[in-house]
Amino acid sequence: MDALSRSVTSNQEGIHKNLEVTVLKHRRSLFAKPISEHSVQAFEQAQRWREQQGERPLIFDACCGVGQSSRLIAEAHPASAVIGVDKSAHRLGKEHEARPDNLLLLRADLNDFYRLARDAQWRLQKHYILYPNPWPKSAHLGRRWHGAPVFPAMLALGGELELRTNWRLYALEFQQALQLHGFESALAPMSVSAPLTPFEAKYDRSGQQIWRLSASL
Repeated sequence: MDALSRSVTSNQEGIHKNLEVTVLKHRRSLFAKPISEHSVQAFEQAQRWREQQGERPLIFDACCGVGQSSRLIAEAHPASAVIGVDKSAHRLGKEHEARPDNLLLLRADLNDFYRLARDAQWRLQKHYILYPNPWPKSAHLGRRWHGAPVFPAMLALGGELELRTNWRLYALEFQQALQLHGFESALAPMSVSAPLTPFEAKYDRSGQQIWRLSASL
């Protein structure tokens, strides 16, 4: 039996004191970090695959890990094209279930992929951020999605955004970052009857609350 998951611990008691300054700085500035060649190649593959999908609306599953969530999302939305992206080829290689025809799994750096998708004027139907990855130390605000320079590019893709995490403070910060970009969102606890990711299943077994944030971009 899998070990239970530990609760998130942090030296940060409330929303980070530098959140607003950080979010607004990234909103006003251009993220100019060079884009890696392997991310360009992955995006070109995604572009070709997307063209083959015709007029299907696009769903994006960020940090999809082993790809379980991407597969389940694709099965639940057969009329949509689903792309799952993760930076780890090792994790992506662990999903051995048959992939639906409307699913593509890719290895790429999302800091690159988001900017390439924005520049190509992608528009999403749905955007899932299910990998918890809260970086709980106060010094790591810039490693959380809402504190990262790529955050404006993420939001530029539009669609119905859904974020899930077991750290409520992470979701509260994300919610405030959305507000600073002019978007309202809803945040509420959720029950897990059919977990999309191995993380959600583990949190549920551990008795931890999962929080769901949703926003229309």
